[in-house]
Amino acid sequence: MVIIHNKLVRDRIPEIIERAGKKPTIRIAEEEEYRVLLQQKLIEEVNEYLETNNPEELADILEVVSALGITCGLSMDQIIRIARGKRESRGGFEQRIVLLNVEG
Repeated sequence: MVIIHNKLVRDRIPEIIERAGKKPTIRIAEEEEYRVLLQQKLIEEVNEYLETNNPEELADILEVVSALGITCGLSMDQIIRIARGKRESRGGFEQRIVLLNVEG
């Protein structure tokens, strides 16, 4: 039986599949395709989190964000610094503020 996935997977997944006695067929994505596949993977991981509320999915989201950052020339530390700057200038989400409308 062959199961078609045709999606980006973590680097050690082929090894894990082989250890399970199965034979994965893989290819290496070109740079532009890789960025698109990472974007698709981000959507997949966010949807999995929304469906399950499993905190481990948040870790998967971070891993994809880290990889996307690298494609933009940013390390995870740089992404975190940018996020901290935005938090300092615009705030976070801790106060649970819902904007209802703006007049004028």
